[in-house]
Amino acid sequence: MGFIDGSVVSLAMPAIRADLAASLVDAQWIGNGYMLFLSSLVLLGGAAGDVFGVRNIFAGGIAFFIVTSLACALAPDATTLIAMRALQGVGAAFMVPGSLALIAKAYPPDTRGRAIGLWAAFSSLTTAGGPFVGGMMLSFGADWMWRLIFAINVPIGVVALAMLFARVPQDRPPEKRRLDIFGAVLATAGLGLIAWGLTSFGEPAQHLVSPWVWLVAGAAIFVFFIAWEKRVAMPMVKLELFRSKAFSGANVYTLILFFAFSAVLFFLPMTVVTAWGASEWQASLLVVPLSLFIAVFSGKAGRIADRNGPRLLLTAGAALVGLSYAGLAATMPLMLMWKVTFPILLLQAIGMAMLVSPLSTAVMQAVPDSDTGLASGVNNAVARAAGLMAVAALGAVASLVFTSTMGGAAIAEFGARPEAALPADVEAQRIVATNRAFQAIAALSAVTCLAAAAIAWATQPSWKKVED
Repeated sequence: MGFIDGSVVSLAMPAIRADLAASLVDAQWIGNGYMLFLSSLVLLGGAAGDVFGVRNIFAGGIAFFIVTSLACALAPDATTLIAMRALQGVGAAFMVPGSLALIAKAYPPDTRGRAIGLWAAFSSLTTAGGPFVGGMMLSFGADWMWRLIFAINVPIGVVALAMLFARVPQDRPPEKRRLDIFGAVLATAGLGLIAWGLTSFGEPAQHLVSPWVWLVAGAAIFVFFIAWEKRVAMPMVKLELFRSKAFSGANVYTLILFFAFSAVLFFLPMTVVTAWGASEWQASLLVVPLSLFIAVFSGKAGRIADRNGPRLLLTAGAALVGLSYAGLAATMPLMLMWKVTFPILLLQAIGMAMLVSPLSTAVMQAVPDSDTGLASGVNNAVARAAGLMAVAALGAVASLVFTSTMGGAAIAEFGARPEAALPADVEAQRIVATNRAFQAIAALSAVTCLAAAAIAWATQPSWKKVED
C-alpha cells in the first residue's frame, strides 16, 4: 500500500482533476499533503516502534491508513481530499518503518540480508503492478473510478492486519525513551511552509503574501529545528551523523537525485494523458521497467557495492538517469511514446537499478553499526522530502512555462483535460504548452541528476582505492 500509493495517484491525477474540478495547485497538494506528513513524521514513526513495540505501531499505522484511504475515496471535493491525503500520510509515516524493523527483529544477521532482498523485490514488483491495474480501471471507466484506487486499500489492509496478528509475535521495547514530538512539529511546519512558498510561485496573480515570506518563515523554523535537535535529550535526528563526509554526501545526493526523479514520475503521466491522448493504462506501462529492473538487478548492484564501494555505481547511475531526462527534454515535441519515450525511460530504469542498493550501502557504511537504523530512517525521510519539494517547485515552473506559452490566456491549465472541446488552433497551442512545460521539468531534472553524480564521485569511498 505504501509503495504503490504515490505512483498510482500521479497516474490518476487527470481523472481526479476532472471529477473534482481541481486546479494545478490542488493537484500538487493532493500529492504533497501526503508527502509532507510522511517525510516529516517517518522518523517519529520509527522511534515510536522502540517505545510502544514495533508490531503495535505497525498495526496502528495500517489501521489509520485504511480509515483515511476510505475517507479519500469518499472525498466530495479537492479540499477534503487534500486534508484526507495529509492524514493518510500520518498513517503511512507510522506504517512504512515497521516492515523493515520487523524483519530486523525476526531474522538473525546471517540471513537478514536475504530477507531484506526479498522484501525489496516484492515491493518493486507490487509497485510495478499497482499502477498498471489502476491504469486499467481508469482507462475503461468513468472519471469517478479514481476512488477505487483508495478504496482497495481497505480489504488489503484488513488482510495485512490479520496476517500481522496471526504470524508476528508481540515485541517488547528494549528501553524506555521519549518521543521528540516538538521536533516533529517543527519539521512538519518548516517543510510545509517551504513547500507552500515554492507552490505559490506558480500562481503569481493570487498572492496575498509573497512566496518569499513563506520560504523565509520555513527556513527560520528549520534553523530552530536544528537548534532544538542539538539540545534535546533524545532527538528525532542525530546531527552528529552529519559529521561524516560520506553520510552527508549520500544524503545530499539523495535529496537532489530524488528531487529530479520524483518530479518526472509525478508530471510525466499527467503530460502524456492530457496532451498526447494516451490512456492511463498506457501511461502506467512507462514506469513498469523501472520497478522490474530494480527488483531484478538491485541485488547484484548491492553485491558490487559491498565489494568495490558505492562510488562508481552511484555516479554512473545518476549520470544515466540524467541522460534519460535530457533525452526526454529533447524529444517531448515528437510525442512518440513507444518509439522514443519508452526506450529513453529504459535508461532511467537501468540507472535507478544501479544506484538504489549502493545508496543504502553508502548510508549504512558511513555510520557506526549502532546508528544504522537511524541513518536509514534519515535517508528515507530525505528522499520523501525531496519528492515534496520537487512537486511544489517544478509544478510552479511548469505552470509558469505553460501560461507563458499560452500567451497568458486562462483557457486551460497544465496537466488538466479541457472541460469542453477547444478550437483546433487553441488545442494545438495547449499541447505545445504542455510539452514545453514538461521539457522544462525534464531539463532541470537532468541537470540536477548530473550534479548528484558529481557529488557521489566527490564524497563516496571506493574500497579498492582505500586498500591501495
